[in-house]
Amino acid sequence: MFKKLSCAILDFLLFSNLFIAICAVAQGLVTYHLLKAKPSGHVLAFLFFSTLLIYNLAVLLAKPKNPQNSPFKRVRWIFAHHRLTISTTLIAALCLIPLGLLYLSFEAKLLMAFVGLLAIAYNIPFLTLQGKKIGLRNIPGIKLFLIAFVWATSCVLLPIVELESTVHIQIPLSETVLLVAKRFLFICAITVPFDIRDLFQDKLYELKTIPVILGEKKAWIFCQVLLLVYLLLLILFTQGVTIDVIALALTVVLTGWLIFKSNIKKNEYFYFLYLDGTMLLQYIMLICFTYLSTFI
Repeated sequence: MFKKLSCAILDFLLFSNLFIAICAVAQGLVTYHLLKAKPSGHVLAFLFFSTLLIYNLAVLLAKPKNPQNSPFKRVRWIFAHHRLTISTTLIAALCLIPLGLLYLSFEAKLLMAFVGLLAIAYNIPFLTLQGKKIGLRNIPGIKLFLIAFVWATSCVLLPIVELESTVHIQIPLSETVLLVAKRFLFICAITVPFDIRDLFQDKLYELKTIPVILGEKKAWIFCQVLLLVYLLLLILFTQGVTIDVIALALTVVLTGWLIFKSNIKKNEYFYFLYLDGTMLLQYIMLICFTYLSTFI
């Protein structure tokens, strides 16, 4: 009974996209922590509801003809709880309106409007290529980098823009670029395994993802190279080995191990809990190591 209840709760958190929205909040908190700035509740709420909205819309817009026959448990769960998905999508949209209009600065509004358009264009077919209507995700090789760009912009640039506009804290351009670059690399690395898992399906739908272009083995290597570059940026452009560097470095090592252990046969919980969870783990590691450092 307890196991069944635990599975039901886990399915709800993962497949309703609440967990990925929590991960977005965690990534925003990582930015605030590294900048040693007080987090903005409005920015974090915006990250939560915008992520929930975009991920729900992505699933709803990509609804297969017979979702209950899908090989993916997540798809079956979502459309078995179709009303719940619609309800959380509407709630997220309604919450974003006052958050965006009343609490974000003008600069942040412009930034999020641009990111929102990119996220929508990712799924909605508005371009014509060889007589077919396609979205941005169908452009060869762009899917991975577009996802990472949206995440890095939302979770790094949005907090920085708000800090500069409301608290008047000036973040050096070099620090901003470095933070965005590292987050971009990290999101790219944990996104590739999802594309490897969907390799055969993406070929069927003619999606030219990195694994489709490079092949499965080279895609695994590509992931590890991305994490290695992230680690080099983390170490080389930080003055001394700080607690934050150690925490993030250990997270990268663990992420690399998870990616190494992932394969097409892994179940969906491995991807949506463990790999996506590394975004939450980053913040947990930073907080734990900061707390432990007070006793050293």
